[in-house]
Amino acid sequence: MTLQQTIESLWNSRDDLTAVMPITDARAAVHEAISLLDSGEVRVAEMNGTGVEAEVIVHQWLKQAILLLFRLSDMETSELGPYEYRDKIPLKHDYASAGVRVVPGASARWGAHLAPGVVMMPSYVNIGARVGAETMVDTWATVGSCAQIGERVHLSGGVGIGGVLEPPQASPVMIGDDTMIGSRCIVADGARVGAGVVLGAGCILTSSIPVIDAETGDEISRGVVPDWCVAISATRPRKFAGGEFGLPCVLVIKRLNEGERHDKSKLNDILREGGVAT
Repeated sequence: MTLQQTIESLWNSRDDLTAVMPITDARAAVHEAISLLDSGEVRVAEMNGTGVEAEVIVHQWLKQAILLLFRLSDMETSELGPYEYRDKIPLKHDYASAGVRVVPGASARWGAHLAPGVVMMPSYVNIGARVGAETMVDTWATVGSCAQIGERVHLSGGVGIGGVLEPPQASPVMIGDDTMIGSRCIVADGARVGAGVVLGAGCILTSSIPVIDAETGDEISRGVVPDWCVAISATRPRKFAGGEFGLPCVLVIKRLNEGERHDKSKLNDILREGGVAT
């Protein structure tokens, strides 16, 4: 059997793994899959196509391997300097050979892939996540399990990128290359942010949040910010029995040319015009 077939067989017999193979062999197969995730040779999810209508392909067997790892691992205590941890999954190590900069207070679990040039300020990256080359994970930002972060991305301070393990077929958060996610944004529940996007501070984006074009008022999508634009947090009116209330949405206030980058002063002007504090 291939490694994928082995993991799928173990998953299907997860309540009695010995029906497939001895526990030591099952553990070895699961560790092999997690090591492939850790090194970046495989990934939990990838895009098929571009744009709002692109499809997310989820490799369910890799999520199954992560879930099996929790079943097959025991709690262990570890010490790093003055810090003590107690967990089933070890932390990543050997950052120098990976070409990754990790500031004290940052941590990433084994099974998360950090590409060369990644910088982690005091922050956290969970198992199954993938962080692309030259991406900055800024202070107190978190990257949830299986989230896929592109290259040259800036996850600003306090950004929360949601994770998902179950169900295995569920799509993780996808962040495109050359994107800036503003401070304290929350991107979760399988939402997607395209390449080259500037997402203003404080945005909440989930798979059910409407993304609206400020020029036309039309809804572009649910939970998907298109490539190369500036988007901010906004509200839309909705009537209920108790009155009219503003429900959250994300508003696209400017379209960018592909490859267009803004210096900070120009970006601040755009966000101020949209009524966003900078």
